[in-house]
Amino acid sequence: MTADRYQTAAPITMSLQTSDGCRLDADVYYPLAAGPFPVLLMRQPYGRAIASTVVYGHPSWYAGHGYIVVIQDVRGRGTSTGDFRLFAHEGRDGLETVEWAANLPQSNGRVGMYGFSYQGMTQLYAAAARPPALKALAPAMVGYDLYRDWAYENGALLLQVGLSWALQLAADTARLQGREADYQRLYAAAHDLPLTKARPACPQVLAELAPESFFHEWLAHRQRDDYWQALQPHLKDVDLPMLHVGGWFDPYLRGNLRLYREMVARSGHLQHLWIGPWGHIPWSRRVGALDLGPAAESPIDRLQLRWFDHWLKGEDSGLLQDSPVNLFEMGSNRWRGCQGWPLARERQYRWVSTGLASVRQDDGQLRWSKTGPAGPSHVPDHGEVPPLAEDILVHDPWRPVPSLGGHASVPAGPFDRAVIDCRSDVLTYTTEPLLEAMQLLGQGRLKVTCAADAPSFDLCAVVSQVYPDSRVMHLTQGYGRFETSQRQVRELPLHPVSVSIPAGHALRLSLSAACFPAYAVNPGTGTAPGQARPLEARVITVTVWGGEASALCLPIGGEA
Repeated sequence: MTADRYQTAAPITMSLQTSDGCRLDADVYYPLAAGPFPVLLMRQPYGRAIASTVVYGHPSWYAGHGYIVVIQDVRGRGTSTGDFRLFAHEGRDGLETVEWAANLPQSNGRVGMYGFSYQGMTQLYAAAARPPALKALAPAMVGYDLYRDWAYENGALLLQVGLSWALQLAADTARLQGREADYQRLYAAAHDLPLTKARPACPQVLAELAPESFFHEWLAHRQRDDYWQALQPHLKDVDLPMLHVGGWFDPYLRGNLRLYREMVARSGHLQHLWIGPWGHIPWSRRVGALDLGPAAESPIDRLQLRWFDHWLKGEDSGLLQDSPVNLFEMGSNRWRGCQGWPLARERQYRWVSTGLASVRQDDGQLRWSKTGPAGPSHVPDHGEVPPLAEDILVHDPWRPVPSLGGHASVPAGPFDRAVIDCRSDVLTYTTEPLLEAMQLLGQGRLKVTCAADAPSFDLCAVVSQVYPDSRVMHLTQGYGRFETSQRQVRELPLHPVSVSIPAGHALRLSLSAACFPAYAVNPGTGTAPGQARPLEARVITVTVWGGEASALCLPIGGEA
């Protein structure tokens, strides 16, 4: 890594005139030294002064290590001209911006891009246009498949993160247009979501003051159709080195892993993956209700510097000696290096009860299945699992099960959900305390036989760690919407996880029919989320069969 540390100049505002006549404004940070230098580019929609400093070091820090850093307002945001349409112009604008940046004074003609969330996606759209000067990417927390990884999860609308983002962008649009009263209403709604209105997923303030918002299109396209396909960045002909960065409690981790796996399968360049214990923001040692220690502090700025030193400067930054995959293991609170995404062994657990798992936490039991893979020594042997167990939960839309932590809530992360598990509309199944420590590493799944008395219902599955002091800390979650009431086996993927669980602790599976406001409440009528009204929502009775009819399949890790 470059040893020199340069003084940096105050940013210079520079503009690109696009081929269709828009002006894209950028702040450009220069080292106070003779070049040439490579360029680091970030394209983002929040006003370029913020420069994603919610998770990254300031652009001047990168410039001080020998880079020309360009932070650009995308079309129609900040002071850039044109109409902002979600992701619609990022391919062409990204192509022209990369080539413009490569020809800035003192540039060596090599460009890398960095940024997370929307700024991560702008990298992918630019790469899809294949500008010759673009040499390396560092996409973080990207919902690569916008339907499956960003807007919806297994058919269920991510309400809290989607609506709050839509209101934020709408408020900023009102600010840029000088509509002060509209800005104030949208600002207030963004900071206190209007979830008690007639249509919670499409409140009047958004419909009235932001009819152009992307969120209306998201609500209108509740299936993965041509609308979503048109927004997908097409990378089949792209082969660039990418540093993939994700968080165990980030709602878009599915997209990060989808992109990483696709690139590993066909790329001739290095693909590195780092997943920390973070939500979307911030990236720090304190996550949810836990302090995960100094190792959980973000290493990403220094890591990105090494990444770009290798690809843009041709320096030996030690990159080739690194493990290509680095995953933070919660519990032990350390980073573990792997040669690839871990192919963990799957262990099946079955659940049983006397039928009172919704009203007594000592009724539902979670047991290792003897019909599954070889049994772990740390799980007590309870004998054979009964062939069938039946539990009923009743979802009341007047008081839906609340969301708390996990990957889809704000704030995200592990929180103590013991009070939620005490509710009578939550089924809980708990193991005996573990006799030995165990590691979960990878992505689990739930196979559940269930039925409902409504044509549409939701199912939420949360796997938690039960502490000896009775805390119940969230580990991983799955959520899905089902559009048939018939009894059948349904499979629900769980969010990826990496955790070490000590002896004396237990595992718990909690099942419910809502997780609000992280996900929109299912009215039970089949009505689309944007049209659903609490007035029409119905009580839903869900029957869940345990025993041999269902299974919790967990990814069991080991030493790296």
